[in-house]
Amino acid sequence: MAAEPQPKALTRKPLLLNKVEGSQEVVNMAAIVPKEDGIISVSEDRTVRVWLKRDSGQYWPSIYHAMPSPCSCMSFNPETRRLSIGLDNGTISEFILSEDYNKMTQVKSYQAHQSRVMMVLFVLEMEWVLSTGQDKHFTWHCSESGQRLGGYRTTAGACGLQFDVETRHVFVGDHSGQVTILKLEQESCSLITTFKGHTGGVTALCWDPIQRVLFSGSSDHSIIMWDIGGRKGTAIELQGHNDKVQSLSYAHHTRQLISCGADGGIVVWNMDVERQETPEWLDSDSCQKCDQPFFWNFKQMWDSKKIGLRQHHCRKCGQAVCGKCSSKRSSIPLMGFEFQVRVCDSCHDSITDEQRAPTATFHDSKHNIVHVHFDATRGWLLTSGTDKVIKVGARSLLS
Repeated sequence: MAAEPQPKALTRKPLLLNKVEGSQEVVNMAAIVPKEDGIISVSEDRTVRVWLKRDSGQYWPSIYHAMPSPCSCMSFNPETRRLSIGLDNGTISEFILSEDYNKMTQVKSYQAHQSRVMMVLFVLEMEWVLSTGQDKHFTWHCSESGQRLGGYRTTAGACGLQFDVETRHVFVGDHSGQVTILKLEQESCSLITTFKGHTGGVTALCWDPIQRVLFSGSSDHSIIMWDIGGRKGTAIELQGHNDKVQSLSYAHHTRQLISCGADGGIVVWNMDVERQETPEWLDSDSCQKCDQPFFWNFKQMWDSKKIGLRQHHCRKCGQAVCGKCSSKRSSIPLMGFEFQVRVCDSCHDSITDEQRAPTATFHDSKHNIVHVHFDATRGWLLTSGTDKVIKVGARSLLS
């Protein structure tokens, strides 16, 4: 269950460096070109644009290319300047950008899906193009030959996709709320396991190959951190949004997770702290503090001549409690609850001020964010969304 929204004590306005305007529809994805004063964007208006910063300090399009269908996603490899673009019609088109970023040349096209491409990844080490689609399929192609190497049918349409080069594991998150882990070979794949923890669809995935941790964002407003490297099955919840989480990015050098959502919020999570798993909610027919019966416990209500009460759960200990025994609220940041949530009275008394210290900062972007991209070389954060504007924020966002 999502945390109960409360005022955010650490909300602050991000320092805006630049705004890039000109798209006629939603900008589905954009990325900062490393070591260049440039931005690449793809939009529902069918355009691919490369924006370069001019002497005036403003970004102007150096490339304006119209595609045959709305552009849903992209993947850019700065080493090869290869740009892979997923389209609404199921096609993936690949281009090579010139060294001066003033020209793009199409090199290949894949009919990867029967409907909208949701995510695309180009893996230089394998020479693979990975993709997921609304047609409930994950596919991968050889980027050299253009040949389809294989596919896997997912439970539902998938829009989360990450890949670990070292182990050749691919992570696919779908609208059923499930994360599927596959092991890829050159022309075959095998199912490793599935994770089920969200009550809503998975909307974004982010992989930390160093700590070997997978983050999944969901329409249920939550983020789950899956500790795959620890091999203990640990799953940590992070509650910091009031609407669906739509994009995730990770700053490896500072161990900070950046999440953006439909609520317009940008949340920067400090992952360099020892976090705790939330407890399983316990089942009981009566309050585990005062023994008052819950409203379905007819026998105890009759025997004690008492009216049944509504059941609640303490977010810290997981016990089933009545409203009287859980009348207080508290944030529990180390459990991922940056907002105040229901806790039983005894747990409330046990939580210290130090344990209530926030582990995340909140920034209001004032628009529904569809995608976020973090450039570690300069500490810039780029967001794009439904207001058709690309915004670039400064390093202070992560300070």
